[in-house]
Amino acid sequence: MQTSTKEDNPGAWSDMEIAQRIARGDQSAFEFMMRRHNRPLYRTARSILKDDAEAEDVLQEAYLLAYRNIGKFRGESALSTWLTRIVINEAIARSRKSRRRAEIIRLDSDNTSPLEYEVAEVNMNEAINVATAEQPESVVLRAEARRMLERQIDALPDVFRTVFVLRALEEMSVDEVSRCLDVPEATVRSRFFRARGMLREALAREIDFVYEEAFSFDGARCDRIVAGALDRVKNLQADQA
Repeated sequence: MQTSTKEDNPGAWSDMEIAQRIARGDQSAFEFMMRRHNRPLYRTARSILKDDAEAEDVLQEAYLLAYRNIGKFRGESALSTWLTRIVINEAIARSRKSRRRAEIIRLDSDNTSPLEYEVAEVNMNEAINVATAEQPESVVLRAEARRMLERQIDALPDVFRTVFVLRALEEMSVDEVSRCLDVPEATVRSRFFRARGMLREALAREIDFVYEEAFSFDGARCDRIVAGALDRVKNLQADQA
């Protein structure tokens, strides 16, 4: 029985080894790198562009750019951070072009002062549990909750949305997000705090609206109950006659 070696076990390769293999033209290493980082990088691009197809295009462009420049990777940060910065730059460039607007989308500044918030960890499950009103057994409700959450994340202002996606969905540390966006850690904390607050408020408003329509009673159900009760009254009257 042959034992697995590090050579044929990509999961054991370091970031630097992966980069070096790609630089030597190892296509399998390149494919491994893409599959390992596909989901977080797609989410990052999607958080900026708010469009599935655009995010896929940008991710492919970013991978091509990474492939051409992989020799410049020195391991000073994680490979995931290096790739994320490429994706962010490409997504911002695509966003500027597609929107055809003069103002520049800046992820390194906003109109709020950096605040030192020690924010508790937030994750996707917390938001989904609120949105589904504690009914995870319902596939339909989970799907609607996911769509509701995605809509509200898309509605966040640019400077807050990407920070929220990186921190909450991808569970990056404050330091990692700071490196990816090239902003101070205090700014990452401030934006994450603001984004989480805005998202909770938006979800609460949408859930309040849904409450009004929960267990809808008008229409066919109302007619069916009334008709059934009338039939029983008629039968009762007939028995008493």
